[in-house]
Amino acid sequence: MPMQLDFNLNTPITVSELTRRIKETLEAGFADVWVQGEITGLRIPSSGHLYFSLKDKDAQIKAVFFRSGSRFLKFKPEDGLEVILRGRISLYEPRGEYQIIAEYMEPKGLGALQLAFLQLREKLEKEGLFAPERKRALPEYPKKVGVVTSPTGAAIRDILKVLKRRAPGVHIIIAPASVQGEAAPSEIARAIADLNEAGGLDVIIAGRGGGSMEDLAAFNSETVARAIRGSAIPVISAVGHEVDFTIADFVADMRAPTPSAAAEIVAKSEEEVRDKVQDLRSRLIYFVSQLLRRTRNRLDSEMRVFVDPRRAIHEHLLRLDDKSGRLRMAMTYNLQGARHRLERCAAGLTALEPLAPLTRGYAIARKLPGLEVLTDAGKVAQGDMLRLRLKAGELECRVEKILP
Repeated sequence: MPMQLDFNLNTPITVSELTRRIKETLEAGFADVWVQGEITGLRIPSSGHLYFSLKDKDAQIKAVFFRSGSRFLKFKPEDGLEVILRGRISLYEPRGEYQIIAEYMEPKGLGALQLAFLQLREKLEKEGLFAPERKRALPEYPKKVGVVTSPTGAAIRDILKVLKRRAPGVHIIIAPASVQGEAAPSEIARAIADLNEAGGLDVIIAGRGGGSMEDLAAFNSETVARAIRGSAIPVISAVGHEVDFTIADFVADMRAPTPSAAAEIVAKSEEEVRDKVQDLRSRLIYFVSQLLRRTRNRLDSEMRVFVDPRRAIHEHLLRLDDKSGRLRMAMTYNLQGARHRLERCAAGLTALEPLAPLTRGYAIARKLPGLEVLTDAGKVAQGDMLRLRLKAGELECRVEKILP
């Protein structure tokens, strides 16, 4: 049914009056609406209010989510995120713009808690809080263990039962904290800090029994994640869920699937300790026996020298003769090879000697007076003086005739 404005359109009114009446009409007609769209243009000023627009492919509308309500959101709004929003339509009179005043918002498709988990996991992973190199090794035989959990839950009973059975001598300090509810993250973080301040602890177990994602929200909080990473004492995350992981599992030094499993990790059973002691004993006996065997063999060898020292001297002389003979053979072989190489080089040099052809009856002709070596009869004239170099001596001659 179309809305009616309760005034005569033919009677002039002020802009303020028109805006006020439109506002009243909009707020009365759209006091509770659900809108689905994509967040765009998100701004979060220092006031903490969320200013953004909701859009689809054909239109968009401005929206505001005041801090008093937005602080309870389980996820982080961001541009491009599809959401379902509940609120009321209002009009901002100074600019004549209408907008949605949001009172509730959830992501479309994913639940708010699941989206918050994914967003926080991505953020902390980028910061390096999950890096394997930041994980610390747990002490093998802790003497003092801190436990952060609810003092009335099943988790503390399971932990105490296992520790009493497997390692009755371990000293346990319980730092009670809520593990569910709005105050749980800050209480868990405070308990971890208190145990660090107390000092003397070897390891901390922080956890609770299983439950829904809403029940485990505290262990998916940034507050608890940073408290675990900031602990100077190694922390085991022991949230009672076998399949799914929490943020605390990713950031802790070790993840245990249940509180009982965490207690078993911390406290080695007497049987395990006995087996390890037996293994160490066997290895020690083996190494000592090997050392004794090598020492005995060395002593036996040295004793033979004292029993018959001439035998050792003869053995050394034989080895010396053998090495001397091999050295002489090697030197002879190397000298022969060097001699052969020298002879080959000398023969090559002799073949390249420029005066060598003179021994076979050839002569070198040079034109006087400059002693230019002649290789072409066309470079001399009849009557020119030449000097001929023979194998033995030289001749000076006059050119009488030139033959082609």
